[in-house]
Amino acid sequence: MRFYILGLGPIGSLLAYNLRAVLPRNHAITLIHKSKKQVKVARAEGGAISVEHKGVLRSQKGFEAEVFEPRSNLGMVMLPVTGEVSSDDETPTQEQKRGEPIEALFITTKAHATSVAIQRLLPRLSGSSTIVLLQNGMGVYEDLIQKVFRNPDERPHFILGSNTHGAWLKGFYNVVHAGVGEIDFGIAPDVRNRDYEATLSNESVPRENRELQLDDITHPNDPSYERYRSLRHTVAVLRSLDALNVKWKPISDVQVSMRRKVVVNSVINPLTAIMGCRNGELFKDDASTRILHHVCVEAAAAFEAQYKADTQTWLDTLGVEVDKSQVPLGRFPPALGRKRLMEEVLRVAQVTGGNISSMLSDVRKGRQTEVEFMNGYLLGLGTQYNVPMPTTTVLLNLVKMRGAIPIDQM
Repeated sequence: MRFYILGLGPIGSLLAYNLRAVLPRNHAITLIHKSKKQVKVARAEGGAISVEHKGVLRSQKGFEAEVFEPRSNLGMVMLPVTGEVSSDDETPTQEQKRGEPIEALFITTKAHATSVAIQRLLPRLSGSSTIVLLQNGMGVYEDLIQKVFRNPDERPHFILGSNTHGAWLKGFYNVVHAGVGEIDFGIAPDVRNRDYEATLSNESVPRENRELQLDDITHPNDPSYERYRSLRHTVAVLRSLDALNVKWKPISDVQVSMRRKVVVNSVINPLTAIMGCRNGELFKDDASTRILHHVCVEAAAAFEAQYKADTQTWLDTLGVEVDKSQVPLGRFPPALGRKRLMEEVLRVAQVTGGNISSMLSDVRKGRQTEVEFMNGYLLGLGTQYNVPMPTTTVLLNLVKMRGAIPIDQM
């Protein structure tokens, strides 16, 4: 099976390295690059991705490459990531342009760039493909199925992930794994009502032995095996990434993790981007602590309103019919309360104290930020459930204002 990775920033490169470390060589890993220039840089590095952790540098080779090709109507060109540059690289064949169907695609690119990139890959995706979303912010999944995959019968399987690893690029294909965290992931509910978490509610299995099972996704004797095969294999591969502390959890638990993370990002990222400071310089004064308090109060109120309104609100808005037993969202999770959210923001700010946030980095480089998938996501909930969110709104507008003003060298 071939696994594709779109988004070769710190997390995408860290993921690629760890996938190559655990997968047998007969399973190909293809890295999708923005340009041929990136592939040439990769060649100069010998095609290896290096990861540095606590001063120890390790490398993995054995990657293949594709490039978004603007001159091709079909959008992609396959190129070797190792070896000498040849004239064939500049004049790709029709077979190279066409590309093969994509069974499994990991997406770690910026949230706002996802929809455009997926559009270019659309001819190669199908209802039996699997897409793993591993990004900052929330709302990407909803955006994709509302705008790109409107037909449920042709919609790929989706895995939603929440990542707390800290990493930064020392150079292209050279990642510093600065902080070891974890990755929680869950499977988005199936449009055909297949219960991926059936074993958890199986009364015939002792409660202490109940855990998520691959056979609940599919098994070789399943008449629909081919449709769900890539999903089963992708989940199995994710579970093998012990070095990244990857855990398969019920989708409701993952949603809680993702909500907590979006609040963290909606406080730390905008404040550091506006003030031009590192994460650890926040919350040492009353002013920034008051802002933290207000955003967490607003977010907790929006989350609680959502839970009270309907245990399936987020699914109903997507037009997906799912048995409520699959999505046990009825009780408001204490982890989404104001106090617990504030504690999490403070914890992350402390453990990532020396880090420069991705939003500050984007602002300094004049790039579009992900604020619409952070503060913007919270504002969307506030609007939907009539929860005022003045502080969250101000932070979003200040980030947009900062991005619109020509910036000096900070």
